[in-house]
Amino acid sequence: MIDRYSLSPMKDLWTEEAKFRSWLDVELAVCDYWASVGRISAADLKTIHEKSAIDVARIEEIEAEVRHDVIAFTTQLAERIGPASRLVHMGLTSSDVVDTSLALRLKRAGEIVRDDLRRLVAATTALATRHAFDEMVGRTHGMHAEPTTFGLKALVWREEFKRHEERFDLALRDMSVGKISGAVGTLAHTGLEMEEAVCATLGLSPAPVSTQVLQRDRHAAFSCALANIAATVEKIATEIRHLQRPEIRELEEPFRKGQKGSSAMPHKRNPVQCEQLTGLARVVRGSVIPALENVALWSERDISHSSVERVALPDQCILVNYMLAKLGGILENLTVNTDRMKKNLFVTRGLIFSQKMLLFLVEKGLSREDAYTAVQSAAMRTWHGERQFVDELLDEDAVAKTFTRAQLEEAFDIRPYLQHVAAIFARCGLDAKRQS
Repeated sequence: MIDRYSLSPMKDLWTEEAKFRSWLDVELAVCDYWASVGRISAADLKTIHEKSAIDVARIEEIEAEVRHDVIAFTTQLAERIGPASRLVHMGLTSSDVVDTSLALRLKRAGEIVRDDLRRLVAATTALATRHAFDEMVGRTHGMHAEPTTFGLKALVWREEFKRHEERFDLALRDMSVGKISGAVGTLAHTGLEMEEAVCATLGLSPAPVSTQVLQRDRHAAFSCALANIAATVEKIATEIRHLQRPEIRELEEPFRKGQKGSSAMPHKRNPVQCEQLTGLARVVRGSVIPALENVALWSERDISHSSVERVALPDQCILVNYMLAKLGGILENLTVNTDRMKKNLFVTRGLIFSQKMLLFLVEKGLSREDAYTAVQSAAMRTWHGERQFVDELLDEDAVAKTFTRAQLEEAFDIRPYLQHVAAIFARCGLDAKRQS
């Protein structure tokens, strides 16, 4: 009955046609159950299946008069089915259909997002292993800190997407439930066996207990999971934007042949895709507060959640699907300027080794305070001057008395900073090898 959902792209899940067809799937599953226990004859069931069809325009025409979408839906079915339509919607309340069918579409949407996440894990894994030992400067507060590798940066992204996979699976599991429990959730006109059978037919689990609606903590968790994914997309897009700046140029998003960067300045290669992702993440996050506010409905149900979900859930699902696809393409075609990364390591003329010099002086017997003062003094002169850090260090008495220039230059070595890279990769289940 619902095989078509496994083939639907994300955008097709949120059309009015798809909504009403998912409602019909629930109604037909209920009819099938009633027929299995003898409450609908085989002839009537055959008529219902053969004559039921969706006419969106007619439903909207009826709704304009009756001001109730489910009644408009069942009325349109009755016009097509005829007398046997009296057996459609038997024992149900509107939310049995609406909430269960929404779960059907959210389950499929979640499966699409889960596939997208797998693509991002694969893309970041490839970047991480390919560049495991490609040195670059690590930055904190946007300032040069100490050496790291681009592979480790990509590995952080990879592990974050793996966590999203785990969290999203939980949110998807909690969302993949239906309810056919009636007006206030007592199953008075349907029964436990009927609810379980219908949900099984639809590929859902029955909610263990419900009111007139599925509880909206489920939808809120799903919304939050999508927003969290979007936040990571924004994080990576922001980093690429930062590292694409001309004075850095360590990464560049794809720039196709024939692409133009500016109407006024032909030289521009703007990171427009990453900027777009950063902006869209704000839209996705904007739905989180309304989703959380939907949890507190009046008693067994009110309708305040419905208007929010008709906008927010489709928008979130469509946008996250788009964002993950877009980021996947960016990462799979990312320009990684390893030569520029190595060059940028030494833009500050050796300051990246300041902690190492601090520790060396302490190991040689200086107090941490005296060692810090000497190293910082040399570092500040390096910031504001043109000399190498090693030269400024040798102007400090505490350093000059302890080290020769040769000893200092030997200490200015990148390799110790990379000694645990392979072990970190192994801890993440990956084998890091130097590229030839």
